[in-house]
Amino acid sequence: MTAARRILLTGARGQVGWELRRTLGCLGEVVALDSRAMNLADADAVRQTMRDIAPSIIVNPAAYTAVDKAESEPELAHAVNAVAPGILAEEAARLNALLVHYSTDYVFNGSGSTPWKEDAACDPLNVYGATKLAGERAIGATGCRHLIFRTSWVYGARGSNFLLTMRRLMRERPELKIVADQVGAPTWCRDLAEATALVLSQVAAPANRVDEGDFWGVYHMTNAGETSWHGFAGAIQAHDGAGVRLRPIPSSDYPTPARRPLNSRLNNDKLKRTFGISLQDWRAALALCLEADNKG
Repeated sequence: MTAARRILLTGARGQVGWELRRTLGCLGEVVALDSRAMNLADADAVRQTMRDIAPSIIVNPAAYTAVDKAESEPELAHAVNAVAPGILAEEAARLNALLVHYSTDYVFNGSGSTPWKEDAACDPLNVYGATKLAGERAIGATGCRHLIFRTSWVYGARGSNFLLTMRRLMRERPELKIVADQVGAPTWCRDLAEATALVLSQVAAPANRVDEGDFWGVYHMTNAGETSWHGFAGAIQAHDGAGVRLRPIPSSDYPTPARRPLNSRLNNDKLKRTFGISLQDWRAALALCLEADNKG
C-alpha cells in the first residue's frame, strides 16, 4: 500500500459508512459509493466497479441488515451478504488489495453467557446470520488480505437503529415493553469507524510490512461493557428524561420471524492484543452520541 492509496468505500449512506467517509480520509483518496452507485445484489456490477476503480483498500460496511425480512428474502440477503463479499475478495486478491469487511454477533447461536471469541464455533439462528457467515467464509476462501470486524447492536444519530426507534417511541407512548434477556454491547458507529481507521493506519505503516501477514483475519470490535435491550433503553430514557414506563419482558413475549441470540457478548481481547485498540464503554459512547446529536 502506498501513500497515494485509493480506498473504495461501500454503503456510504449507511450509519457506519457515513462515519467511515470522515475517518478514512486521512489514509488516502476515498471513493464513497452508495447502493445506487454500486448495487451489491448485482454481481456483475460489483465486479465491474472494482475493476474500474482498482482500489488498494476496500472497506465494506454495506449489508442486507433487515433481520426479520431476510427470513422471507433469503436469496436477496445471500446475494448482498455472501456473494458480493466473495466477489470483492476475489477482486481484492487480483489487485493485491486489502479488504475490510464487517460481520455480526449473529453468526453465533447465543448459548451460554461467556463472551464469544473469534475462533468459537459458529451456528447462526437466522437467515441474516447465516448469510453473514457465508460472506466471511467466501472472503477467507479467496486467500486475499482481509480484516473482518464482527460487531453488535450498532447505532448512531442517523439511519435506522434501536436508539432512534426508542427515542421516537418514548415520545409517542406511555409504556414500552423491551426484551431483557438478550445481552450484548451497543456499539456506536463512530467508534467503529475511528477504530477501523486506527487499525488501517497500523497495517499501512511501513515498519509493519514485514510481518503484515500476522494481521489478517477475524476480529471482534464492539464498545466495552454489556447490557440488555431493556438496559440500553433505560440509558436512553435517562438521558432524554422521558416519562415512559419501560417494562422488561423475555424474548418469548416478543416473537419475531427471525430468532435472536440471547448471548451476543463478543470478546475483544484479540483486537487489543494485536493493535492495542479498545473501544470505550458503551455508556460513555452513548452519552457522546446523544451529546453530538443535540449539538446538531
